Amino acid sequence: MILDRYLLKQFFPIFVVAISMFMLLLVLIDLFANIFRYLSYQVPVLEILRISLYYLPKCFSYALPISLLFASAYTLGDLYARNELTSILISGIPFGRFTLSLVVLGIFASVFAFFFDDTAVIPTLALKNSLSRHYLHQEDRQASSADVVVKTRGGDLVYSVDYFDYQGLILNGISIVEQDSAGAFISLVRSPRAVWTGEYWLLSTPIIYEWEGDMLRARLLEETDIYREHPDTFRRNSVDVEELRVRDAWLLVEDLRTAGLPTIQVLANYYHRFSFPTASLVVMVLSISMGGRFKKNILLMSLLASLSAAVIFYVMEMISMMLARLGYIPPLAGAWFPVGIFIIIGLVLLGSAKT
Repeated sequence: MILDRYLLKQFFPIFVVAISMFMLLLVLIDLFANIFRYLSYQVPVLEILRISLYYLPKCFSYALPISLLFASAYTLGDLYARNELTSILISGIPFGRFTLSLVVLGIFASVFAFFFDDTAVIPTLALKNSLSRHYLHQEDRQASSADVVVKTRGGDLVYSVDYFDYQGLILNGISIVEQDSAGAFISLVRSPRAVWTGEYWLLSTPIIYEWEGDMLRARLLEETDIYREHPDTFRRNSVDVEELRVRDAWLLVEDLRTAGLPTIQVLANYYHRFSFPTASLVVMVLSISMGGRFKKNILLMSLLASLSAAVIFYVMEMISMMLARLGYIPPLAGAWFPVGIFIIIGLVLLGSAKT
């Protein structure tokens, strides 16, 4: 439709300017927050620029919803201020139909944001964090670690590792305790070293201690291919689910369930990975629904009303996620409740807009 093309033609230049400015602002905030430490450690300028470059995808992800909000509110407010939207409504075209292209754009932006975060933001953010930790001499909590204790197979198998070398996939100073469902001791396997073969852990001279009658006997364990816990099992407990791709995040949930550990907080963050990209659709619906509700200072009031509604949405989302992580509400509800409520409110306001 001609009016759809006209609306999008008015929208996109403002959106491009808005997202460029917001991305630049976010990059500068991150840069100035670390500039003194970069200078203290004499980090080369090219490496600082490289770190900032890897941060751009994350900045785009952050800037996308607010840029859509600003551009849609500004575009509709400007059309109202120039009486163009009034002429369109007088011609018999409903406001909801006229803004349908923006709603579709919000849906597309939400789907795009989910896949963009999973394929581009997470790997580049990992590179950015890795470079920052390297040049600022900070410990990488996602790499090798010491004193690792992991429960697997529903808590029946407990690994105690003195040091886990994630780069070489080597467990040093390993003890494996097997117990029954009641928690009674079955056996203890000790080995100075275990190497991941790709399918199982190859233990070096493993000694197994197990009961034979009333005596605890020790013998050399011949079968070492029975321990097949994935190497990531020994590092995921120190990894934030928001730093993992969706598939790896679900594996983290499965690891915790298998180990019999709490999963509420991780599940809430996992579901939030799906609900957060819908912020683009939510803010788009909110900004559109605010259009035409003011008779004076239309452009300014539309921007302020849309921004206020978006702030309320983000605050409500923050509170619901906090309640979900603490276990007061189900994780799924904590992630999706604000999205559902504000989409319904936006659609109701959109349905009652001027025609």
